[in-house]
Amino acid sequence: METEVDVVLPCLDEAAALPGVLAALPPGYRALVVDNGSTDGSPEVAVAHGARVVRETRRGYGAAVHTGLLAARTELVCVLDADGSFDPGELPRLATPVARGRADLVAGRRRPVGRGAWPWHARAGNALLAAGLRRRGVPVHDLSPIRVARRAALLDLDIADRAFGYPLELLLRAAAAGWRIVELDVAYAPRAAGTRSKVSGSVRGTARAVRDMTGVLRAGVRP
Repeated sequence: METEVDVVLPCLDEAAALPGVLAALPPGYRALVVDNGSTDGSPEVAVAHGARVVRETRRGYGAAVHTGLLAARTELVCVLDADGSFDPGELPRLATPVARGRADLVAGRRRPVGRGAWPWHARAGNALLAAGLRRRGVPVHDLSPIRVARRAALLDLDIADRAFGYPLELLLRAAAAGWRIVELDVAYAPRAAGTRSKVSGSVRGTARAVRDMTGVLRAGVRP
């Protein structure tokens, strides 16, 4: 496996979580924080803790991830939420199947640990969308925000969505391209104190994400 892997961390007001997330990255895993318009000093915190920071002024999860992929410099790339809900120490386990040629995309299947880690409305929306994917032949149970693939291959998928529909379009296009998609269980903990989820933090946020993703399904991207 290559010695260095860039970790793309989409970031919007995650200053309270970043120190812990960045400190927990395994050796060789380099933080690339994509600031998406934070007002809490997140970019400065990231730089102070050794991360490379790029900015994406267009709001949206997909916009931030895409900008991170363009800025990444390693063949293998990880994407990880910057809110402290995942243990960065799990990244090597997810990266190994891709690095060894056994998978083209590895995504974490979230297993909640701790009270309030995954609110009911977010879990229900995720389950509904994942079921829709399986009906289209995509073998996943979670539209996970922690995943590993090769940078060039991800860019070649030409994913168009720049909002919350990005993970869904990624899975649809990967399946259509014949990718070997693997899910591995990962612990999913409550977000770091002082941060708030843009999706699972409210019923409105979850509804907006489901709306964006449903639009992707209706667009007709099918394996």
